Amino acid sequence: MQSRSDYTPSEMMITAAARALKNDDVCFVGIGMPSAACNLARLTHAPDITLIYESGTIGTKPQVLPLSIGDPELCETALTTVSVPEMFAYWLQGGRFTVGFLGAAQIDRFGNINTTIIGPYERPKVRLPGGGGAPEIASSCREVFVIVSQTQRSFVPRVEFITSFGFGNGGDHRQRLGLSTLGPSLVVTDLCLMRPDAETKEFVVTSIHAGVTRDDITARTGWPVRFSGDVTQTPPPEADELRVLRDLIARSPRGGGTS
Repeated sequence: MQSRSDYTPSEMMITAAARALKNDDVCFVGIGMPSAACNLARLTHAPDITLIYESGTIGTKPQVLPLSIGDPELCETALTTVSVPEMFAYWLQGGRFTVGFLGAAQIDRFGNINTTIIGPYERPKVRLPGGGGAPEIASSCREVFVIVSQTQRSFVPRVEFITSFGFGNGGDHRQRLGLSTLGPSLVVTDLCLMRPDAETKEFVVTSIHAGVTRDDITARTGWPVRFSGDVTQTPPPEADELRVLRDLIARSPRGGGTS
């Protein structure tokens, strides 16, 4: 087992996220850390996982982390490539994904994600990359994992714009809107793991990474964060996980956008 000095916060995040994936998952993969986590899972405990990127590459097995969904590496290593409309209509909206893996600029206590703007929509302070396929991923995948560094700027009481719907105002809001999928079930940060409360759907801390305190988490969360009654410690990355991840990033152009 590694000590905290043996790995970076990003490596902890990617490893913890990878462990949440199963061998039989069909995963809609986002670029950056979601991609690193999914491919780490594929190269370790989940060799049969099916990875699909927004460009329509199905069953891809990249040897380097892609810089974008249009990276030729994805098409060259995929079982097949379909058109984007077919992938969204047949695969995503057809309910064939078990997991959607997303990043976020902002996330609130009910798992709503903002990747659109900071500030008023008409005159934003910052205009972000936008939703892409994330809104459809959030509503159509069986469940959604989110990976994001934890700060008060990113973990806010209420996102300024809902790009990707989580649990709305909490409780049964998803069901009242006719969404039958589970929604966000896991948030992975550089401090902890968070999961939604069964009743309120507010995200609560369920596991804390080594060397992190509850005060650290409270100080970097924009709402009065709650802790589950049986909080555990996240197992640090194993030596084999770090070796595989570092090899993957080292041979990838600019690290595949994982920093």
